[in-house]
Amino acid sequence: MSQDSSYTPPKVWQWEQASGGKFASINRPIAGPTHDKTLPVGRHPFQLYSLATPNGVKANIMFEELLAEGYPAEYDAWLINIGEGDQFGSGFVAANPNSKIPALMDHSTETPTRVFESGSILFYLAEKFDAFLPQSIPARTETMNWLFWQMGSAPFVGGGFGHFYSYAPEKLEYPINRYAMETKRQLDVLNRHLADHRYLAGDEYTIADMANWPWYGQLVLGRLYDAAEFLQVEDYTHVMRWAKEIDARPAVQRGRMVNRTFGELHEQLHERHDASDFELNTEDKRQA
Repeated sequence: MSQDSSYTPPKVWQWEQASGGKFASINRPIAGPTHDKTLPVGRHPFQLYSLATPNGVKANIMFEELLAEGYPAEYDAWLINIGEGDQFGSGFVAANPNSKIPALMDHSTETPTRVFESGSILFYLAEKFDAFLPQSIPARTETMNWLFWQMGSAPFVGGGFGHFYSYAPEKLEYPINRYAMETKRQLDVLNRHLADHRYLAGDEYTIADMANWPWYGQLVLGRLYDAAEFLQVEDYTHVMRWAKEIDARPAVQRGRMVNRTFGELHEQLHERHDASDFELNTEDKRQA
């Protein structure tokens, strides 16, 4: 990795001067829709519009965990292909003006309630069903501590390390080193905490774990950016223990499949409308 030349910013930034990269065709400096497209609505109270990125997986896991515990949380999950710009359709922008997945519409309320930002979706569902969010003030506060920690920290892992290590049009030493250092620091924060705690909030599995695992759990399990060796993830033994325990949960395994469009075909469930879809409508069966 090397930095061949320095960059002198112009006095006024222009969109035309922006570099390319994997997501150049869908990144833009303005908000709002680019086209009219109505979101589909299924038969269940909850309508989830998403993709199985780490942020998208959070909501999938929450729904599957709720259903596994017997809560009436049936949902339809519709695929939003961000590579094709689905997030800029007028219907999706109405559900999330930030044009990022996931977005949730709750049709069980008097007028449909929109919920956007993955952390907000987790908190909304936890409060609605009184589940995976402790009632005692100390445990509830610790859960929220780690939920907000993830929301503020993971962008350095995804938009920082992940972008420059995997997606940028060229490898640049300074940003890769800068964000690798920060990613490893965050893993060390988790590792030190999990040395003395089974889960992030203590002995109870909560929305804090559901928020953090898709990022840090999958990272140490070698599923993000092909960077496990580069980051020496095996050194974070307590994070690895936590990651493997959560990975073994059936609801987590199902949640990883929902709105997934990459990897093994038997792990891809592009849309989810019923529990039977995991057996009947994965891509290996649909393409057979």
